[in-house]
Order: sequence, then C-alpha cells, then structure tokens
Amino acid sequence: MQAKCLTITYLTKASYASLNGSDKEADNISSIKKIQMADGSEYPYKSSQAIRRDLREQLAVLGETLSEAETAKQTKGAATTQGKPQEFIDDDLFGFMLADKETVKRTSPVRVSPLIALEPYRGELDFATNYMGVKAGGTPNIFESEIHSGFYRGTILIELDRVGVADAPTYKLELENAEKKRRVAVLLDAIQNLWGVGRQSRFLADISPKFICAALLTVKNPIFLECLKVNRDGLVEFSLIESTIKDFSAVIKDSVLGERKGFFAQDTVQALPMGEAFAKMKSWLDDVYK
Repeated sequence: MQAKCLTITYLTKASYASLNGSDKEADNISSIKKIQMADGSEYPYKSSQAIRRDLREQLAVLGETLSEAETAKQTKGAATTQGKPQEFIDDDLFGFMLADKETVKRTSPVRVSPLIALEPYRGELDFATNYMGVKAGGTPNIFESEIHSGFYRGTILIELDRVGVADAPTYKLELENAEKKRRVAVLLDAIQNLWGVGRQSRFLADISPKFICAALLTVKNPIFLECLKVNRDGLVEFSLIESTIKDFSAVIKDSVLGERKGFFAQDTVQALPMGEAFAKMKSWLDDVYK
C-alpha cells in the first residue's frame, strides 16, 4: 500500500524557559500556559498554534516565500493569508480560510500537537525590573515571569497524500511530484531546526528535537504521540518505543529513531545521529513521490 503519512514525535529540553505566554493571573506576573493532569500537577506547554507559527517562520528563514497576511474582507473578520497554495508553501502545508461571499477553505495537511512538558511546573519565577522610565521621572517597574525547566514532547503528522492536492474545487492546487517532495523536504528541515520566535529576548531556548521517533505509515495515526517518555534518570524508555513499533508493524513501511548524540547521559544504540535520521526520512519521499 502507498504511504499516507509521516509522523514524528520528538523530545526537547528547556533548561530555563518561558515558552508560551498565558493570560495574566496577577498584576506584574507574566504566566505561561499550563494544563492540569490527572496527578493534580500543572504541566507547562507551548500551543500548537505557536509551534505552527515557529515552523512558518523557519520556512522563511530557509528561503521560502510565504503568503502575506491580508486584512479580512468582512467586518470583524480575522486577517488571513492570500489563500494561494499553488504559489505559496505555507498556504499548502498549513491551510487557510478566506471568509467572503463564498468561503474558501483548505484543511492543513500538517497536524501539530502542543509541545507539552513531561515534568510539572514547580512555581519558579524570574524577577526583573524595567528601568526604562526612570530617567523620565518614573519609578522602576518590577515584574515577574513564570519559568520552567525540563523535557517537552511534541508530535507533527504530515498527510503526505494531501500535500500539493486540493481538497475543494474552490481553489487551485495541482503540484508535480517533484514540488510535493521539495515542500515536504524543506518542512523536515524546518522541524529539525525548530526555533521559537516568541519570548526569546530574555528567555532564549533551543526547542529543536533532541530525540525523535518517526514512521512512514499506510494509515494516518500519530502512533508515538503518547509513547515517547524519559525515566527518572533522564533516559529515553526504549522498551515502550519498541513495543509500539511491533504493535503497528502491519501499517509501518519504515521507521527511524534519531538523537543528538551525547545529549543524554547515555546514547540510545538503536538511534541514528539526528542528521542521519532526518536524511533517512527525506529518502522515504523518493518512493512516496515517484
């Protein structure tokens, strides 16, 4: 059977970060997004919307021309892109919705999960003071920001059979296989070099993958989404990955593990260096887009 998706679940680590802002809970405290799990603890996360923005920005850094935002045509409507997926890679990969007399919509073939911490928020705060208004006779503005340290896990699923293919008759999208392959390949480059564009002035963080589980599947299923974990020693739990690959062997055409060698206390023997793992994923595209 033909491969229908490529799913990548990845681990990264933030030593001192404030990845994604939330609504303020109190004056002069800048909160981070958190979700309460079954154990009662709150776990920080970076939203899928923020990750998608990061990927878009990285595509631009890699030399891709992005679809420029346009003002909404309807009153109180949201700004949108130009909605030209034939021309712009981000309109193809991330979809769009143009609300006018006739709604033109493309569902994104790139599905993104939030980047969720594997360790709970411990209440840490960064204390800071803004002195910018002091010379003008003002007083220093004291503020605090919630910060977190620990492993984070996220998943990206690419519907390979939908890249470069229209899902509605209201817009043009019919790409040659060579261009489909190129677009997915550059997206893989963006994932490998993932970098958050928000909250980086004072909280510079590297959220690029440090460990990945990836698979080429004949079905669409993020099989590693909940199955990539680290133990108390900070080591990847390989037995859970191995059992997942066995359980889904009937629909897996190929799979690969990759890691930043030397990053963890002990390297995973079964994992390739990160660069080689992404190169292998790109080689899968030769068969998908013949």
